[in-house]
Amino acid sequence: MPGPEMSVCEIERWLREDDPQALATLWEVADELRRRYVGDEVHIRGLLEISNNCARSCAYCGLRAENVNLPRYRLTWKEILEGAATTAALGWGTIVMQAGEDYGITREWLAEVIAEIKRRTDLAVTLSMGERPLEDLRAWREAGADRYLLRFETSDPGLYARIHPPLREGEPNRLEQLEVLRELGYEAGGGVMIGIPGQSYASLARDIAIFRAMDMDMIGVGPFIPNPDTPAGCGELPPLPEGEQVPATDRMGYKVVALTRIVRPDANIPATTALATVNRREGRWLGLQRGANVIMPNVTPRRYREMYRLYPGKAIPEETADATADRLAKQLGEIGRTVAAGRGDRRRMLC
Repeated sequence: MPGPEMSVCEIERWLREDDPQALATLWEVADELRRRYVGDEVHIRGLLEISNNCARSCAYCGLRAENVNLPRYRLTWKEILEGAATTAALGWGTIVMQAGEDYGITREWLAEVIAEIKRRTDLAVTLSMGERPLEDLRAWREAGADRYLLRFETSDPGLYARIHPPLREGEPNRLEQLEVLRELGYEAGGGVMIGIPGQSYASLARDIAIFRAMDMDMIGVGPFIPNPDTPAGCGELPPLPEGEQVPATDRMGYKVVALTRIVRPDANIPATTALATVNRREGRWLGLQRGANVIMPNVTPRRYREMYRLYPGKAIPEETADATADRLAKQLGEIGRTVAAGRGDRRRMLC
């Protein structure tokens, strides 16, 4: 029976498990821990993709600086405040502002935006802005930002170096930066890709153990989806031999969500857009029934959504925000869940 204190070897065994009855047990254990520690309410966060500019050259990401096929944009102050107002009006408790590592978004400018959102709404503000300098992170926290998402993608040093070249020599890795974020007072969130070429089962098992060891507040995981405008998407990163390479499937995504819930029972764990893209019919809903408790519908102005092209084929509903809210409430009810009220901060419990 999988449990919170599983060893790395036990986690790896569950990652390799294919027996339907054993997996049914895994889903059941994860769902029960989710119910016990974070309840049946689902926290809905409004996702606002404020810029697709990026200084980085990550091998897997469509926003990489070298991608000349991507039209670039950056939201205005007015557009950001409208996205926050929409999120608040729908009763969702958090606005998530996400971007590439865009230094056209200055420390002072974003600090003023955060402070204005805080003046106008009761929303929690989550940032996902990449590996910004300490002074930026401190200023944004002082302006009122509550949380920061920084997925480390893999804890394997060799694979990390291949997919994430540094901007400057000697910069800290993302695991070190997550510790800095916590010291600044943010709720800190990490996460990994599942099935990036070169990722082994043992490596992914260690990633899940790191979620536990670092006591992460938020954990986002999702399958790798190839982008032809990236080295990883056009075959420049060779996969491991069969039996060692983690597959980038929705079922492997559910396994990682479930195991993450088991080792970190009180964390906030989203059913990600990547899961919904790989399995459009039921990926998000199966994620919620196998350990997840957060979803992040897109409130980016519609004309920009296709340009935030991390990978092709991203699930992007064309409906209005009001229609999205109504649909989500209905679909959650169908699986016995409800929309949560309030900010959705982590409720720390004795695990």
